[in-house]
Amino acid sequence: MESKKGATKSIALAGAWRLENLKDIQEAAKQHPWPVRVDTPLIIDGRQLEQIDTSGALLLFQLLGGSSAKNREISLVNFQENHQRIITLVKEHLNDLNIAPTVTPFNLIQKIGRSTVLFLQQLARLISFIGQSNVESWRLLRHPQTIRWKELVVQIQRACLEAIPIIMLVTLLIGVVVAYLSATQVKQFGANIFVVDGIGIAMCRELSPMIVAIVVAGRTGSAYTAQIGTMKLNEELDAMITLGLSPMQVLVLPRLLALVITLPLLVFIGDLVGIFGGLIIARTYLEITTVTFISRLQEAVSLQTFLVGIAKAPVFAAFIAIIGCRMGLNVENNARSVGMHTTSTVVQSIVSVILLDAVFAVLCVQLGI
Repeated sequence: MESKKGATKSIALAGAWRLENLKDIQEAAKQHPWPVRVDTPLIIDGRQLEQIDTSGALLLFQLLGGSSAKNREISLVNFQENHQRIITLVKEHLNDLNIAPTVTPFNLIQKIGRSTVLFLQQLARLISFIGQSNVESWRLLRHPQTIRWKELVVQIQRACLEAIPIIMLVTLLIGVVVAYLSATQVKQFGANIFVVDGIGIAMCRELSPMIVAIVVAGRTGSAYTAQIGTMKLNEELDAMITLGLSPMQVLVLPRLLALVITLPLLVFIGDLVGIFGGLIIARTYLEITTVTFISRLQEAVSLQTFLVGIAKAPVFAAFIAIIGCRMGLNVENNARSVGMHTTSTVVQSIVSVILLDAVFAVLCVQLGI
């Protein structure tokens, strides 16, 4: 309850302001305006107050404006001695408790603006990290003796050799599906042989690079974030810096180089396996012999088409590795942050791959490739 007396406002508290009743108190408070201006003197009447604990006192000051309530003129009247002691104690420690003032929820325009600012901040940090990675990479190329060969070989093994089975399975299924869908259409017009053109060009130019990059983003990119994030959580990065080692040279560059080297190899394997899946459908559904399929494939898929798909791989790999390592270095000192950044790595990497593929498509059309 609130009343005005000149420039002074008064509030009467009633009932039990305890932890178990906070939700009901908050709901009741929404129905009455609370004086949050710090320049307004305030009288709080505790005649009808039955009980109060520290959580109830915290809620009281939160409704009055949070930590800014410490500096306003507040008079406590008709309070029991123990109740007044609790309220006074909480008021003295408002700054230490870091109570946030009650704020009005953002409207739609404010939410859009806030999201835009956060996106631009993330983009600026990503560009900065890309620049730092390029500087360190050129420095490494000028002094190849500083390359950590053992770590590089280990990362190549994890990113390439251990990923081959899943890459083969996924691209084989994609090749079978694309060839089957194409075959059902071309068979109606008696143009069975053109299924070879479709599966060959689609796998080499678009599908294999994108599918392999997405699988690698979910498998290797997330692993980079989890590994580096866990090291930061365990304070291993701090120990590394104390020893005079650079996390960029020890952790980021070996992973970046390993992925740039291995992704073109995985894309090549994806091309072969995907086309093999198309061959299976061509033989079983369209009765195209293996010799005819290979002969037509040589005519339909040029070296230029194959190289366009291979050229995409290092670019995709660089972005996946940079995003994965950057998110790992940004992990906070809690396990929840590791999971959130790992999920964010997968999402950002997949979106980046799709955007980069669109850029490649536009550039190839403009250049007539």
